[in-house]
Amino acid sequence: MVTTADVRHELASLADPRRAEASSRFLQMTPGGYGEGDTAIGVSVPEQRRVAARYWRDLSLAETAKLLTGGVHEERLTALFILVRKFTKGDEEERGRIFSIVLANTDRINNWDLVDSSAPYIVGPWLIDKDRSVLDGLAGASLVWDRRIAIMATFAFIKAGDFHWTFRLGEWLLRDPHDLVQKAVGWMLREVGNRDRAAEEEFLARRYRVMPRVMLRYAIEKFEPQRRREYLSGVV
Repeated sequence: MVTTADVRHELASLADPRRAEASSRFLQMTPGGYGEGDTAIGVSVPEQRRVAARYWRDLSLAETAKLLTGGVHEERLTALFILVRKFTKGDEEERGRIFSIVLANTDRINNWDLVDSSAPYIVGPWLIDKDRSVLDGLAGASLVWDRRIAIMATFAFIKAGDFHWTFRLGEWLLRDPHDLVQKAVGWMLREVGNRDRAAEEEFLARRYRVMPRVMLRYAIEKFEPQRRREYLSGVV
């Protein structure tokens, strides 16, 4: 039987100390950073995806959940890659179990790459045709990763042409103090604009002067240069 130990052993065999050092800086695992206390061993994302592709069928959900609780960043990201594959291929029961695993371990999905690799592909898709009030709870949580999960989950709704929850949570998180949430809100607003520019601009019209600068910059990144200047100078 394939176990968590098998995946950990393979990831360890791919470890690169120099890449680990670079990853620690990039993901702010250093003292004072948002990823402080985490550990990287230096396995590239493509390598992690290849490991996930080899093990996702044979690693049980229980073992995958165990991998998600590990102390090594690459173990948790690989676990999420496995869960996304299982979710995509699973039946309704398995998909529900995977959704529950993710929500039970948001404290272990504790960096932006972990959130962005799972929330739009598990949390959002599961909630497409279900009660989405769980997102309100996440958006109101003290944990920054919960708040980023909430807004990033709406990417699945945006792809389906449904912008309501992006605007709802965007309003809620409009003055969030953390730049990782500000960037995520701006990103999702930009994705709305990629599909319906008028809808995005209608949302921005009454809010762009009070939203954090980084959120606004992300939201208007694809606008024409002159239009970006108008928003940034406050003369829209």
